[in-house]
Amino acid sequence: MKVAILTGGGDVPGLNACIKSAVSRIREEGHETVGIRRGWAGLLECQPDDLESVAKHTVPLDRNIVRTIDRTGGTFLHTSRTNPTKVSPSETPEFLKDRIVGDGLQDFTDHVLSVIEQLEIDALLPIGGDDTLSYAFRLYQEGVPVVCIPKTMDNDVRGTDYCIGFSTAVTRSVNIIHNLRTSAGSHERIAVVELFGRYSGETSLVAAYLSNVDRAIISEVPFDPQKLANFLVEDKHSNPSNYAMMTISEGAKLIGGDVLVRGKEDAFGHKKLGGIGAVTGDLIKELTGQNIIYQQLAYMMRSGSPDSLDLMVAMNFAVMAADLVMTRRMGRMVGLRSGIYTNVPITVLREGARTVDVDELYDIDQYRPKIWHVDGKPMFLY
Repeated sequence: MKVAILTGGGDVPGLNACIKSAVSRIREEGHETVGIRRGWAGLLECQPDDLESVAKHTVPLDRNIVRTIDRTGGTFLHTSRTNPTKVSPSETPEFLKDRIVGDGLQDFTDHVLSVIEQLEIDALLPIGGDDTLSYAFRLYQEGVPVVCIPKTMDNDVRGTDYCIGFSTAVTRSVNIIHNLRTSAGSHERIAVVELFGRYSGETSLVAAYLSNVDRAIISEVPFDPQKLANFLVEDKHSNPSNYAMMTISEGAKLIGGDVLVRGKEDAFGHKKLGGIGAVTGDLIKELTGQNIIYQQLAYMMRSGSPDSLDLMVAMNFAVMAADLVMTRRMGRMVGLRSGIYTNVPITVLREGARTVDVDELYDIDQYRPKIWHVDGKPMFLY
């Protein structure tokens, strides 16, 4: 078999370890592996009858090529947020522009299917979040043998309790929050820490729970800035060091407001998020007169090397996915369910991204985690 591996969406720690383990397992059984560069863009932009184009968009993968890649974070195959079903005319590859119909978004899935066939790819192993894997499902519906590996620091892919990248993101967040305590305490301020998390507030919730900050705002629950400000002033005054701390998801919104976005939409319909923490900090200062420290963690959560848990999961997911491919059990996604490694039909991706179970894990009235019962819950409570 010839198995193609690609990574799509945002980078996370653990991707290179996942790639290496998949290549090692598949090559061990005598099969061929090839990397697709820059996610779905690699297949969209490739011209299979042009050797230079093929060399630009793919890379042969063997043990020597992947030997050291697991020692660093990110993805050595590179990544993109390209969606071949939604390509704007301005971003259409030059050789496909004569196929543009109208002024709207173009669907070049037929070209992607042709590339897969001409490159003689027998199976596709995409590593990505809900958006990347949703296109993998589209290809599976078109007859492409696919096995998916879930990764996203938001941990919001349905069908698995855990996605590659989440543990490292939370660990980094907790460490930085604790480091910020020295500045918040020294200056007697309220610290507002903004974390990645578009539709799911799990990073904010779990990081707040583990670092024991005073309040946590999540994407799922719109908040009242006056009520939040009052809580934080009380928290600050009750602290012997006279400071308070809170986390907030980048996708959070005020009651009656919208998520803060900027720039144009990517191919999956998402604009860039960020800035709600700064807005919230300004409102708290305006409402209370308290000085604020605002810290947006952003890419610091997803850069660098993975922690041991993400290494473990990334390597095990890769071995599982490779075995599914080699036994021709296609249309599956590997995952963790209740602490057990397993696999599920990729049809679960049609249900959309997961969100926090607010009733079970969040105190809407107090704006903080509500972790009262953990018996029977997955390791990350979610």
